[in-house]
Amino acid sequence: MRLLYTIWCAICLIVLYIVLFPFQFVFLQRDSWKPIAHKINSIWGMLFFVGIGIPVRIDRRFRPDPDRTYVFCANHFSYLDIAVMGVVVKNYYAFVGKSDVKHIPLLGYMFAKLHVQVDRSQPNSRAYSLAKSIRTLASGRSIMIFPEGGIKAPEPPQMVPFKDGAFTMAIQQQVPIVPVSLLNNYQILPDKSPVRFHWHPLRAVIHPPIETKGMTSDDIERLKEETYKIINAELMSGKKVVA
Repeated sequence: MRLLYTIWCAICLIVLYIVLFPFQFVFLQRDSWKPIAHKINSIWGMLFFVGIGIPVRIDRRFRPDPDRTYVFCANHFSYLDIAVMGVVVKNYYAFVGKSDVKHIPLLGYMFAKLHVQVDRSQPNSRAYSLAKSIRTLASGRSIMIFPEGGIKAPEPPQMVPFKDGAFTMAIQQQVPIVPVSLLNNYQILPDKSPVRFHWHPLRAVIHPPIETKGMTSDDIERLKEETYKIINAELMSGKKVVA
């Protein structure tokens, strides 16, 4: 039964994206149109969760201002997280992620045009992606990042330590950090072989922002620790909850 559900989830994911991609392709051709292309990603995510019968329950303790710029930081335990963030966060943002996505047909094209790629095989890639992220923030567009640096936690929901990049860019541009706890994506789509989807209502929390005005590079460690504690406290409080 779980295999059949997984097949259905894969069909929904692929078919919906193929149907929506021609519209997205058009809106990716000009920078002024890209917010619409981004919105199509959100529609894709929403339709996907409706199609697979998973309700999305978001505890919005903070509602981000669409006219403000933020750095959204979330835990990362599942490949489902990327699709989920498009549903959870309504702001126009650039996602910072691995360049491996560029090899996926259609999705790779969208990612290269809309987001910030990190090629870990290239020694200068991290510096390049950080500089591009800072330019993105300076232009008034938010950034969405997984500060763990990938799916690295051996025992979710316990996160691995955060990297500095998200906090460096937030302080440099003096924009708030918005912590996001993705509570049970790792239960819905675990990072294990064989790949299997499990039915659970999806749960996420958008926390109040951490302001960075007046902070300097000396505050990176403190900001990183505060963000980690906020996300982690929610993960730990909900880890025994069976959705």
